Amino acid sequence: MRVGILTGGGDVPGLNSAIKAATLRLIEAGHEMLGIRRGWYGLLHLNMDDPDSIRKLTQPLDRAAVRTVDRTGGTFLHTSRTNPSNVKAKEVPEFLKHATVFASGLADRYDFTSHVLSVLHFLKLDALITIGGDDTLSYSLRLHQEGFPVVAIPKTMDNDVRGTDYCIGFSTSMTRALEFIQNMRTCTGSHERIGVVELFGRNSGATALIAAFLSGADRCVIAEVPFDIERLCDLLLADKRSNPSNYAMLVVSEGARPINGQTIERGEADAYGHRKLGGIGDYISEQIKRLTGEHTMYQNVAYLMRSGPPDALDVMVANNFGAMAADLVMSGQTGQMVALVNGCYTSVPLTEVGGGARQVDVDAFYDVEQYRPRIRNAMHKPMFLY
Repeated sequence: MRVGILTGGGDVPGLNSAIKAATLRLIEAGHEMLGIRRGWYGLLHLNMDDPDSIRKLTQPLDRAAVRTVDRTGGTFLHTSRTNPSNVKAKEVPEFLKHATVFASGLADRYDFTSHVLSVLHFLKLDALITIGGDDTLSYSLRLHQEGFPVVAIPKTMDNDVRGTDYCIGFSTSMTRALEFIQNMRTCTGSHERIGVVELFGRNSGATALIAAFLSGADRCVIAEVPFDIERLCDLLLADKRSNPSNYAMLVVSEGARPINGQTIERGEADAYGHRKLGGIGDYISEQIKRLTGEHTMYQNVAYLMRSGPPDALDVMVANNFGAMAADLVMSGQTGQMVALVNGCYTSVPLTEVGGGARQVDVDAFYDVEQYRPRIRNAMHKPMFLY
């Protein structure tokens, strides 16, 4: 067999470990591996009549190519947020502008799935392993529905892909967030201020919730529950006054919004309809100053949450997910996503990802009145609760 592999969406620690594990499993069984560079962008922009395009957007994988890649984070194959089924007119590759497939769209958006399928067949791939979050895997499902053999590996620092208890990258992002929150206490406490730490989390507040729970932060606002800024200020003032060091810590999900307000977005929507988030923590920080007169310290952790090498848990899961994906391909069990369910490695139908990203179970894990994590009962919950 000749098997392709790609990574899509945001990078997380552990991707290289999964690529290496899948590659070694397949080549040791006598099969051939081909890396697709830049995720779905690579398949959309590959010009089958241009050898230079093929060279730039593909990479043969063997033992030497993957020998050391798992020592670092990110993805050595690179990644993108491209969606071949929803391409803006201005982003259509030049060589495709006069192709027949260009007609398969409406207004300024076009679906180039037929081109992607042609490229996969041109590269003589028998199957494709895709590593990504909800957006990347939604297009993986599309290819599966079109009849091309796909096996998926879930990754996202938000841990919000349906069908699995765990996604590659979540443990490391939590480790990073916990470290930054605890480290920021020294500055916040020294200056007797209110610390505001903003973490990634578009539709799910899980990263902020779990990080606040683990760090013992005073308050936390999440994407799922709009907050009352005046009540939040009152709570933080009380926290500060009751602290012998006279400071308080607030953790904020980037997707959080005030009651009767909107999430803070900027820029143009990407191929999956997402605009960039970020800045709600700054807004809250300024409102705290305005309403209370207290000084604040605001820090948006942002990309640092998913930078650097993976922790031991993410290396473990990535290695097993990669090997499992290779085994599924070799056994012909495509249309599957590798997963962790009830603490055990397994696989689930790729259709599981079709329901959209998971969100926090507010009733089970959050106190909507006190704006803080409240784990009512951890019994029978997944290891990371969410």
